[in-house]
This record gives sequence, C-alpha cells and structure tokens, in this order.
Amino acid sequence: MRIKNLRHSLSVWLHLLVLLVPLSFSLSASAATEDAFAFIDEQIATHKGQSGIYVLEKGGEALMARAWLADHAQHSIEVQYFIWSTDNIGILAAEALLRAAKRGVQVNVIVDDLLIDAEDKTLIALSRHPNIHIRIYNPTNSVGVPLQKRVLNVATDFRGVNQRMHNKTCSVDGKVAITGGGKMAAEYYDYHQEFNFRDRDALLLGDVVTIMQFSFREFWESELSVPVAQRYDGLGLMKKRVLVDEDEVAGIQQALLDYAQSPENFPAEVHKAINDVGPTAQRMLNEIAWGKVDFISDRPGKNDSLKGLGGGGFATTALAQLVDEAQEKIIIQSPYLVMSDAALALFKRALDRGVKIRINTNSLASTDNLPAFSGYRNQRKKLLKMGLEIFEYKPDAATQRKIMQKSGTESTTLPTTSLHAKTLIVDSKIAYIGTFNLDPRSENLNTEAGVIIHNEALAQRVEAAIKVDMQAENSWNAATDNPDQYVPAGKRGKLRMFQMLPLKPLL
Repeated sequence: MRIKNLRHSLSVWLHLLVLLVPLSFSLSASAATEDAFAFIDEQIATHKGQSGIYVLEKGGEALMARAWLADHAQHSIEVQYFIWSTDNIGILAAEALLRAAKRGVQVNVIVDDLLIDAEDKTLIALSRHPNIHIRIYNPTNSVGVPLQKRVLNVATDFRGVNQRMHNKTCSVDGKVAITGGGKMAAEYYDYHQEFNFRDRDALLLGDVVTIMQFSFREFWESELSVPVAQRYDGLGLMKKRVLVDEDEVAGIQQALLDYAQSPENFPAEVHKAINDVGPTAQRMLNEIAWGKVDFISDRPGKNDSLKGLGGGGFATTALAQLVDEAQEKIIIQSPYLVMSDAALALFKRALDRGVKIRINTNSLASTDNLPAFSGYRNQRKKLLKMGLEIFEYKPDAATQRKIMQKSGTESTTLPTTSLHAKTLIVDSKIAYIGTFNLDPRSENLNTEAGVIIHNEALAQRVEAAIKVDMQAENSWNAATDNPDQYVPAGKRGKLRMFQMLPLKPLL
C-alpha cells in the first residue's frame, strides 16, 4: 500500500469518515462521553415519535460532529457514500475503521464503484477483518473490473453504468446520524488552503435515524451491492484475480496504524479541533431542535426505466411535491443548476401562481464542474426570462474569507470557495437538506437522500444563512452583473466547447 501525504488533496473517502479526526489522538470514552450518550438516550426517550436535528452550517462543526460520533461508536457504524480515495483523509479513515472494529464495533460500508481509487489489496485487507464488511455499489467501472470489461459495460449498458449511488449517510449505534452534502476532506471543513466548499449537513437523533437504517438495509441487501471479496475471485475473463496473504494483510493494517500515529500528518488547526471536540459536541446536543423530520431516499437502481436516461425517482417526486405546494416563496441552494423539461415545467407552474423563486448556485469562477456549468450556461437566459432570481456564488465570498482568517490557517493567499450545499426552503416553513442537486443526473440517474424538516424556526434560520450567501459580497446577480467576465478567456473557451456537446441528460 502506498501511503500518500496529500494533506490538501481534492479527492475524499466515504462518509464513515466520520472517523477522521480522533485517529491517533484517540479521545477515550471518558465519563463525559458516557454522560453525553446517556443524555442522547434521555432525549430520545423524552421525545418519542419525534426526531431531533441540528443543522451543521459551518465546516468546523461538521468535522467535529463526525469525529466525536465515530470515535465513540459502541455497537455499529453504517455508512453509504459516493467516493473512497487513498489520499491523506482516506488513509486516516481506513485506520479509524480498524480501530472501531478492534473494539468490537460492527462496521458496514457501502461505497459507489465509479470514483474509487483505493488499491485492490487495501480493500481486500480491510474487508478481511471480521467486524468490517464492505460492499461495492454497481461495480461496473473500478473494483475488480479489468479494462476490457469496462469498455464492454459502457458499450452494452450505458444507462446502467451511469446509475450511481450518491447517498451520503452515516448512522452510529442506531441513535445518531448525519446526512447532507459534505464529504470527508479538508476542503469540506474549511481547512484546505487552496480550495474549499460551502456546504451544509444535518445531525439527527430519534425516529428519523431508524428510517435511515431501513434505507441503508435496503441498499445493503440489494443485488447491486456486491461484497468486496466477490469482486476479486477471478472467475472468468471479466473479473480480476487478486490474492492477499495474511502477512500482506498485517502489513497493510500496520501501515495504516503507523501513518495515523504520526502527528506530523495533521495540520495544526486539526490539532486544535481535536482538543475542542468534546465541548463542541455537547453544545450541539444541547441545541437539538425536536419535531417532524422525514428522511427521503431513492431505492437502489433509482428507477426501472428502460428507455433513455430519464425515469425520475422517489426523491425527485418528494421534492417536486414540495415545490408544487409552495404558496409564497422558494429559496434554493444547489451547486449545479441544469433544468430538465419536467423541472422547467414544475418551476413555471410555481411562478405562474405567484411564487417568488430565488436560487443560489455556482458562478463560472467558483464551479468545480465545468461540464455541469455548461448545461446551466446554455439555459441561463431562459431561466432568468422565466422570472427566476439567480445569484452566482463568488470564488472569494466574504463569509468564507472570514472563516479562513479565523481558522488560523497559514497561507499567503485565501482559497477559492465553491458552493456545494443542496438545500430547499419552502414558504419559510419547511427545509430540505441533502444530496440532491438541481440537475438531470440527480433527477433520473443517481440515487439521492436527505431530510425534509417541518420546523418553521429552523427553516427560517437556514433561509437566513442562504440569504447571506446571496448578498453582493458573496454572490453576483446573474441578471445584472455578468459574472462570466471575471473568468480568464481560456476557461470561457473550454466552457463553450462543453456547451456544444449533447451532455444535458448526464449533467
């Protein structure tokens, strides 16, 4: 296994990765921790039939919540996620998996196949632990797939290859969970010194966590989720055969442990976060709001459409219903804004009945996905003409500059910021926080998940945060500011090339 010290890499590991920070510093299950879990049990018992929620609005809080929960899991960790990389974060997370498993925690992980770059032997070695179970969702591209099989899959089942699992959930001990847009990498938690994401997650307790577990189990038992060992059995010409003996397993595990035991692999600001984990976690728990929270998730495979790349899904239907029920206003944050014909009709109906719609999305200067932006660029004039108010996020948003300056990171230049939050607010009363991007891929191909929060006070707080992101110091008005002018000619030229390609159904 190659240990890469890529502290500021842009690729990331799965969500489980709630396991990141404690690592080698191993915050023990102290009396304070036991009190905190007793407090969680007491709160759940007191609010039977309800769900608790705390919105993780800041990257530092989101990081510490994940760290505290994972390090103190006692029975189970269930995670499904989209990406697993062998960068600095992935290595630390893998080590934390081992630590959790060694203390008897049952760790179940589902990770999508498309963007895995973990080494074959590392996956096998981790899955050899009796308490670690890893399944790969829709393995058509990476895990155990030789080149000739990849080509054949694309040629014979283009739709199937493009049906990915974009869910991002983690539940601990069946009591506490996190979902939202955040992945496990420095740039999602305001620690990257070159590129950061503005994101949003939700910390959850109570009934909604039980529903999340049912959803996880449906994915776990799906024929699309294949145990790692089965991907390397070498049966036939279309599977890899990879052998790992016990000495290699021990060596890989020791390399993970050694890496995590080296303090020099952690930036100073992460050390500070570690020291603040306990008090911060307790404060979040004290501020939990209780009420009705619905978890929505697509089923494995998204839909059974056999024609084209459409078909919709449960998450699409649930969110469309929220839009159809809006009476006064809708506020949206989405990193990508590419509307299908169905989405255009949905929002036109809302506009026609007098609903005011404001959307915050990435600018060309801030986007991390040029093909997706090309789809938005092709219809931006049409969207504005319809009556949508669109605000494009700046790469040097003032709010994010303040966060970086307060974090104490050592850098002569401030990082670029890109919007990554996926949020919908309806009539200042209902909020959705999750993984769904406003684009055809989330609508029809990727499985998506998230929570619909029926709490007016909380919805108004999230709405206020989005409105701040729309202010002139943080976003350009797409109708009046000509945001593309702030991007070099070379990038605009690449964008024009993407605009000419028939990519919309895949964006």
